[in-house]
Amino acid sequence: MRDITLGKTGITVPQNAFGALPIQRVSVDEAVSLLRNAYDGGMRFFDTARAYTDSEEKVGKAFEGMRDKVFISSKTQATTKEKFEEDLNTTLTNLKTDYLDIYQLHCAAKCYNEEDDIYNCLVEAKKQGKVRHIGITAHKIGVAEDIVNSGLYETLQFPFSYLASDRDIALVKSCTEHDMGFIAMKGLSGGLLTDSKACMAFMSQYDVLPIWGIQKQNELDEWLSFFDNEVTLTEEIQAVIEKDRDELLGEFCRGCGYCMPCTVDIRINQCARMSQMIRRAPSENWLTDYWKEEMLKIDSCVECGLCKTRCPYELDIPNLLKKNLKDYKEILAGKPV
Repeated sequence: MRDITLGKTGITVPQNAFGALPIQRVSVDEAVSLLRNAYDGGMRFFDTARAYTDSEEKVGKAFEGMRDKVFISSKTQATTKEKFEEDLNTTLTNLKTDYLDIYQLHCAAKCYNEEDDIYNCLVEAKKQGKVRHIGITAHKIGVAEDIVNSGLYETLQFPFSYLASDRDIALVKSCTEHDMGFIAMKGLSGGLLTDSKACMAFMSQYDVLPIWGIQKQNELDEWLSFFDNEVTLTEEIQAVIEKDRDELLGEFCRGCGYCMPCTVDIRINQCARMSQMIRRAPSENWLTDYWKEEMLKIDSCVECGLCKTRCPYELDIPNLLKKNLKDYKEILAGKPV
C-alpha cells in the first residue's frame, strides 16, 4: 500500500482512508466496531464533519485513549465567527480531543481569504493549537481552482473518481505543484461505481488520499484487502473504467443530498439518478412498491427551482427528475433494463 503525504501538512498515511459520513446511519456499537476494525486493518486517517449528525461522537468514542495513533479531520459549515467557535468546540468535545489534525470549511461557495472573518477564524484556531492544519472542501471546479491558486489552505477536499474530467485531473496535479494535500471524496461517485479494485487502482496513479464512505463490515473488508493485495492499473481494470465512463459520463447525480429537502417531498438524491442505479444494482431493489411511489412523486414537482440553487454541481434537477421518471415508467411498462 502506497503512503501519501498531504502536502505541506507533513501528514503521511496509507492511501486508503475512512470517510465517516455513512456511520451516522448505524448504531454506536456498529460504528465503533467499524472504526476500530479499520484502524486494526491499517487505516490511519478518518474524516468526519459537524454536519454528519452523530458521526463525530462515534469517532470520538472509537479512538478515545489512542488519539495520538490516528489523524482526524472534521468540517464546519459556519459562516460567522460565533458559529465557527461553537462548531469547533462542539467538535472537539464530540471527538474527545483538544485538537484536530485538519479543520476544513465545508462545501465552500467561494475561496475565503484574509478579508473574510471565517478564514481568519481558521488561522486563529491554528494559532491556539486547536487546529494543526487548515483545509477546505468544494464541489465546484472553479472554486477549487481559486482555492489552490490562493495558497491560503493546506488541504483541499474535492470529488475525484475515475469519472474525473481532464480539468479535475489538472486540479490534482496543481495541488501537487502547490504542495497542497488533496483529499479525494466521492471516489465511488455516490455509489454509481461498484468495482472497488478499479476505484483503488485509479487512485493509486495520483497524489491523493481517498476517503471511502463506509457503513458495513463487508464494505470495509474490501478496502482493507488492498493492504495485503496491492492493485495497479492493468489493461483489464482499464477496460472496466472505460466501460463505466462510456455509460456514466455527462449529466448525472452523485446522490450527495445537498439539494434536499424538497418542497414536495421528492427523494431527489435517489430519484434523480434512478436510471443509473436501476442498471448498476439488482434492478428488483428499485422496482419495489416503495420506490414506485417515490418515483411517481416527481409528477408533483412544482419546479420551484430551490433544488437547483442548492446543487453543488449546478445540475438542472427538475429536468433530470423528469428524464429519470420517463425512463422508469418505460421500464415498468416492460422496457429491458
